[in-house]
Amino acid sequence: MTAPALPAQQGQPQDRESAAAPRRAGGRLRALDGLRLVAALMVAGYHYGGRGGEVQASWGASPRQLFPTASPWLAYGCLGVQVFFVISGFVICMSAWGKPLKSFLASRVSRLYPAYWAAIALVTLVFALPWLPYRTVGLSDALVNLTMLQQPVGAQRVLGVCWTLWAELRFYALFALFVILPGGGRRRTLLFCGAWTLAAALADASDQPFLTQALMPEYAPFFIGGIGLYLVHRDRRDVLAWGVTAAGWLIGQHYAVAGLWHAPDPRFFSYRSAAVIVAVVTAGFVAVALIATGRLARLDWRWLTVAGALTYPFYLVHEHLGWVVIRLLRRHLGLPAPLVLVLTTASMLALAWLLHRYVERTLTPRLRRALEGVR
Repeated sequence: MTAPALPAQQGQPQDRESAAAPRRAGGRLRALDGLRLVAALMVAGYHYGGRGGEVQASWGASPRQLFPTASPWLAYGCLGVQVFFVISGFVICMSAWGKPLKSFLASRVSRLYPAYWAAIALVTLVFALPWLPYRTVGLSDALVNLTMLQQPVGAQRVLGVCWTLWAELRFYALFALFVILPGGGRRRTLLFCGAWTLAAALADASDQPFLTQALMPEYAPFFIGGIGLYLVHRDRRDVLAWGVTAAGWLIGQHYAVAGLWHAPDPRFFSYRSAAVIVAVVTAGFVAVALIATGRLARLDWRWLTVAGALTYPFYLVHEHLGWVVIRLLRRHLGLPAPLVLVLTTASMLALAWLLHRYVERTLTPRLRRALEGVR
């Protein structure tokens, strides 16, 4: 997902980007791959043991009773999504740097859709099995889900996690329109970050649904912070890039607390401390910053590349198909809850490997070549 640094295009202003090439140009940031998997496992921990709802029926009891010590901490796992968004800002800026719009769009579509289509098909088929107590969506809604636009058009979702993909799509669209299409470069990227930060805040204050949908005030700071950290990766002395990152963190932690904190109340499944929410968000920014500045370059093990490759398909399938595995292992085989948690996670990682090996590695390059050949 990385791309080598390119010199400024002819005719563009020669700003600091031309004098500060990335220290790992052309190399893969394997620590970032590892962090992606950590974020995915955080979300899986939240879905399996940090919340109630549908998963409780699969366990046959509340996860709070099954994991009395771990469950309050697993409830913070939903913040893995915010960490994902920081990583996404970093990776999208890195992968798009110096590339034309068509190449960027082809790489994003071919990266997102093959595993997503497979996950939609798998969950729909499994949930349609008559001996399972889960309800699948109707045919029309399932077809709409293939576009990844089910939320804005009001269709039922096949995958619970797909709301994050809708946020990713909006980020890609904004980045393509306001950074890549005009020509890219450090100055334009910084201008985009500043304008988006201000516009997102105004959108939140305006209480206009279209503006909040388009500008995503609650998620924009994390994408913006990740973009700032990629600029730091190019030049750690870039004060403006550090400023963009700091603004993303400051505003992002506010939205994380506003969305996840509530006063202690026994009616809620869990209680999250505002201080811990801030600490988790901060840890995500710090981890990406350490990678951006080369402090974690020694974490260059090859297996981290595999971990990174498994992250996306694992993220797609782990929630709903995990319910099926939990139900089988816990309610039918009677295995201990901690063992069920480990085996379910391991089985979803194994399924993710199959999706990566037989779907992504087959379809992604073909789809990308086809899209890049379109005139």
